Amino acid sequence: MVSIVKIRLDGIKCPAGYSTQDFKQAVREAWVKTAESRGNENREFQTVRVLKKSLDARKKPSLFYVFTVLVSWDEPEEPFLPESLLRIDRESRVDENFLVDQPGDSARTSVRPVIAGCGPAGLFAALTLARNGYRPLLIERGKAVEDRIKDIHAFWEKGILLPESNVQFGEGGAGTFSDGKLTTGIKDPSCRAVLETFVDAGAPEEILTMAKPHIGTDLLRNIIKTIRERIESLGGTVLFETKLTGIHIVDGRIQSIEVTRAEDPHPDLIRTDTLILAIGHSARDTIRMLSAKGVEMQAKPFSMGVRIEHFQKAVNLSQYGRQPEEIENILPAAEYKLACHLPNGRDVYTFCMCPGGQVIASASGVEQVVTNGMSMHARGLENANSAVLVNVDPSDYDSDSPLAGIDFQEKWEREAFLAGGASYKAPAQYVGDFLKKTPDAIPKRVIPTYTPGVAWTDLASCLPSFVTQSLRMALPLFDQKLAGFASTGAVMTAIESRSSSPVRILRNSAGMARIEGLYPCGEGAGYAGGIMSASVDGIACARSCMKGMGGGSIIV
Repeated sequence: MVSIVKIRLDGIKCPAGYSTQDFKQAVREAWVKTAESRGNENREFQTVRVLKKSLDARKKPSLFYVFTVLVSWDEPEEPFLPESLLRIDRESRVDENFLVDQPGDSARTSVRPVIAGCGPAGLFAALTLARNGYRPLLIERGKAVEDRIKDIHAFWEKGILLPESNVQFGEGGAGTFSDGKLTTGIKDPSCRAVLETFVDAGAPEEILTMAKPHIGTDLLRNIIKTIRERIESLGGTVLFETKLTGIHIVDGRIQSIEVTRAEDPHPDLIRTDTLILAIGHSARDTIRMLSAKGVEMQAKPFSMGVRIEHFQKAVNLSQYGRQPEEIENILPAAEYKLACHLPNGRDVYTFCMCPGGQVIASASGVEQVVTNGMSMHARGLENANSAVLVNVDPSDYDSDSPLAGIDFQEKWEREAFLAGGASYKAPAQYVGDFLKKTPDAIPKRVIPTYTPGVAWTDLASCLPSFVTQSLRMALPLFDQKLAGFASTGAVMTAIESRSSSPVRILRNSAGMARIEGLYPCGEGAGYAGGIMSASVDGIACARSCMKGMGGGSIIV
């Protein structure tokens, strides 16, 4: 009888630029320090698997990678074998059944569940339903990712905006054109299942071990398409350019939905008693329709501000310290995360930092300007960018309507459009001019990456006064934490207004709105903030749907 012994070793340190031999020696030293190694100090491991890897730059310029590993070997089972040596690491793989598919059951799918929205929440809701044999129908108002890319580049290069095919609408949602960050503050077992699904669809395996995993928009495009094809192979159907325009309710329950297709302006009815709303935070017309139909919702806080760009090399220097060239060339592009609470009661923080990336045009509405950040997997461009955001509370809105936050967003996005010259150029200003600081002796100014271009202006013309006031207070404070953050040559581009939804569509503990069969889901419903949390919420909503539809054994 043979038993596989697995031991987890934490806090293994290797200097930046470490060799394979350095790593093996560090693992050996960590093993010798454990209680389990007594009498087994020279144990030969059959496998050493990295569970987690992070870069520690707290004592710069001395940089260290910190590992958590799982060592294992075969051991004959004998009565004297210490119980501690039989520990199995349960964190290395969670939700094993998530990757196991169950054939469709025609009895349970006579009325197919519908998911509106093909962003992370909608995709993972549809995938979960498909894996359990429910043959979901996934509708998306935008285009398939391969067609969507062409429309987005036409907007970036020529300022031609298509309201139904842009950075916000289309296969993969807004996250497809981002840094592809997979970091999250939630602690949910489904996070592992999401990561493994991405790897199964073509993402690098390193995302399973990185402390701050990311994919990059260049890789995400193909990964999203692969997940869609997986849904279809399991009996699901995906309809693009199909917009949710109405819901029909009988006796407090969803009976059917109304959709409009791009090629036919006349609405079609789809019979269903289960609808997952994964519509995204920019589907303002859909949210207004739902409100008019009596779907309960409330205004919620969100944030507003700008995108700030620095030279990536300057960020690297500040975060890592000066490094030898051979080390500098192998280090990842440095990241940062900053926050402060101001005397005026406002919170200011950086969000969705994109190392080696670019600022992109993200509008979905006519005569509106919206910015966001994007990076490729390599993060190899000259500039780093990040949102710098100020909290906006419902008390700042112009009315008590649940939709007042949407009105507030649209007001300032239109102001940004006008400040940019009414041509989809974005208003921009150098930090030195914004703070009215004396220019550096030898000014080296960052070139903005936003396309179709910027218009140099006073950002106070397109931001609420409390936002500009808070930014002016916060930038010098951030400069104390990250040298050069308030450099006169850094550039700010406005307006960043879509970091989260200003509306929450209410749902109960079963994940359902007051209307039976209606499941609000993801960022647009106010329950997530990023690719990972939206994906996990999609899985949770699908799970709730299956319980509501009388599902038995559920694969999640």
